[in-house]
Amino acid sequence: MGRSAAGRGGAATARLTAALLLVAMLLAGCSRPEPRPAPTPPVPQPSPSGPPSPSSTGRPRLPGFVVLGDADPRIRTDIRYATAHNFVGRPIAGYQEPLCLLTRQAAEALRRVQDAAVAGGHSLKVYDCYRPVPAVNDFVAWSKRPGEQQTKAEFYPHVEKSQLFAQGYVGAPTAHSRGSTMDLTLVPATAADEPPFVPGRPLVSCTAPRAQRFPDASIDMGTGFDCFDPSARTAAPGVSGQARENRRLLERLMTDAGFVNYPGEWWHYRYEDEPYPDTFFDAPVARSSVG
Repeated sequence: MGRSAAGRGGAATARLTAALLLVAMLLAGCSRPEPRPAPTPPVPQPSPSGPPSPSSTGRPRLPGFVVLGDADPRIRTDIRYATAHNFVGRPIAGYQEPLCLLTRQAAEALRRVQDAAVAGGHSLKVYDCYRPVPAVNDFVAWSKRPGEQQTKAEFYPHVEKSQLFAQGYVGAPTAHSRGSTMDLTLVPATAADEPPFVPGRPLVSCTAPRAQRFPDASIDMGTGFDCFDPSARTAAPGVSGQARENRRLLERLMTDAGFVNYPGEWWHYRYEDEPYPDTFFDAPVARSSVG
């Protein structure tokens, strides 16, 4: 027959207690925080100006670089940014010594160019090679000081200083900071040493005839070095005769050895197979930087 009311009430109470216990267990499970993965440690990022300079370890600060004079002492040097004879008018930051530093690959290729130049009665002369990032920063800072124009008459006689960056005559960053780019010219193999620059001397436009420009022993290239003017473009239509032929000679010698010309400057060449195409170094121009 059926159960008593008391029996039915006890069973109901037991079911209710069990239901409440189940709810409590579910709530406890929902309140437990979900396990999270351990944080991934940050990956060190390389310096934008190149590998660190391990000078404290005694290792080279410019790996694989050499002093051009050691690789080929026949090549003349006239490192303008270590002197006051440049478009800024003073030595540039980062140029501690008047040296041409290059990656070994670029220096070896330049030696081949020198062999060919000597065979034709000429010699190379470099104006600039590796250019550290602090030097480029110095150029940028100079460009923002409109009052400093003491060299305008020689280096940018027909261009306003405020337009030098906009028109591409000065740029940042530069391939020079990668160590396989150089600015150079050709001089007669028997040329005498050029007279030193004397600060305060009258300045002559870099676009003036060769006989009137600063005498640096270069064969006639149509303009002087670092001439911020359309006529300095390698294939400038206004440059003809012997100057055009001399530019073509330099371009042929350099191209045959694996260099590429920057069309905006007849003197600017980059070794095409450069070993550091994406690295801009900041070590100073000094023998201690290469070992």
